[in-house]
Amino acid sequence: MVICLCAAITSTSIAQTQQTANTETQADSSTFDFWVGEWDLTWDDGNGQVGKGSNRIERIMGDQVIQENFEALEGNLAGYKGMSVSVFNRRTQEWKQTWVDNQGGYLDFYHVIDGDKHMFMREFTAPNGQKGLQRMVFYNITADSFEWDWERSLDGGKTWTLAWRIHYKRKE
Repeated sequence: MVICLCAAITSTSIAQTQQTANTETQADSSTFDFWVGEWDLTWDDGNGQVGKGSNRIERIMGDQVIQENFEALEGNLAGYKGMSVSVFNRRTQEWKQTWVDNQGGYLDFYHVIDGDKHMFMREFTAPNGQKGLQRMVFYNITADSFEWDWERSLDGGKTWTLAWRIHYKRKE
């Protein structure tokens, strides 16, 4: 889910954002168990239409890795595909994720917790040299649904702008 976002921030502000958010709760190897399963996805595609997709999330490699397989089926993103692998590093007690897609995108994330919201966050440098923050936010989590937001910050994480919201509903 690649979107190029730009901001002028420092590495110190990124570390402070991560440290502040992580004080709420600690992660463990079961943190993303809610995500495992087959999901129907819907979102506003920006053209007044409902975009639709699917996502299959499974534990692989002796249940040590979570693999995501995303596909946009309808709407202006139809044909967009991507996959991620997420792993809990028992030594550092941190989740990490790597995303790749059929547009040549490669993104790497670290896990942040803020109250009941779980996030994968990353910093990046745009082609013009500016630095920015991007994050995926999982929230309103129930056994059969949750919301997922793709957000960007242009001020080092003080404020966030929504770029994409996906509603996940577990397949029956």
